[in-house]
Amino acid sequence: MWVKVKYLLELIRFSHTVFAMPFAMLAAILAWHSRAKEFSGRELLGILLCMVFARSAAMAFNRLVDWKFDANNPRTATRHLPAGLLSGTTVVAFTLVCSAAFIASTLLFLPNRWPIYLALPVLLFLLGYSYTKRFTSLCHYWLSAALMMSPIAAWIAIRAEVAWTPVTLAGVVFFWVGGFDILYACQDADFDQANQLRSIPARCGINRALKLAALSHFLAAVCLFAFWQAAGLGTVFLVGIVGVTLLLAYEHSLVRPNDLSRVGVAFFNVNAVIGVGLLLLGVADLLVRR
Repeated sequence: MWVKVKYLLELIRFSHTVFAMPFAMLAAILAWHSRAKEFSGRELLGILLCMVFARSAAMAFNRLVDWKFDANNPRTATRHLPAGLLSGTTVVAFTLVCSAAFIASTLLFLPNRWPIYLALPVLLFLLGYSYTKRFTSLCHYWLSAALMMSPIAAWIAIRAEVAWTPVTLAGVVFFWVGGFDILYACQDADFDQANQLRSIPARCGINRALKLAALSHFLAAVCLFAFWQAAGLGTVFLVGIVGVTLLLAYEHSLVRPNDLSRVGVAFFNVNAVIGVGLLLLGVADLLVRR
């Protein structure tokens, strides 16, 4: 059983939760900070559970939908379903359990009913990403739109409203994730073309795709400045924005049209530092100004 649990966590790349979770937590911290009501442990638990279960359901569903393509792609042929390490029945059951747990976790925010009302539409949007490569080259931005909901959802769960602070933070996530997903997709440009799958690298070529990813990351940096102003953060976070901008530039320096060998480093290592780093800088900024 423990081996199967290990395989399921590997299947959904549980460690990649660091991409979206810090932004949900940063929005939540700012929401608690900007209201008269004190911090709520129940709300924190609700955010953590909703994030984990929603992402797990979406990732497992993606592996099911892309099973055939993963089996035919040399880069992904060793994934758990193509390799026979997990059965389709197990992954279907895991997806259903995580989906139900996500919806149930929204009950922790009562008497705020907005998370309950929005749970099913959000879940369907997350699962819908798995089909986007069949019909649009902008699939990268469906994924980024899915992740950008995390700070907005956390804010709604706590404040039962929408404000510029989570919206500008969502803009950061949208352009940041879209940019690095384009970088990651460059590895499969030839495979996508051969199998009639759509992506920006497959449609535009790797050289133009890298330029579009760079533009997307430039817009993420712009949104970071907008978020800094909307949230009323100070010098500590401003210094962090400069650092993140430099990290994004470093990420692009690792990837060349004729050398994609370091995409993995650019994709996970650099972006994990950015996500966790922004959360820590936001907390530090609030603590310094108390």
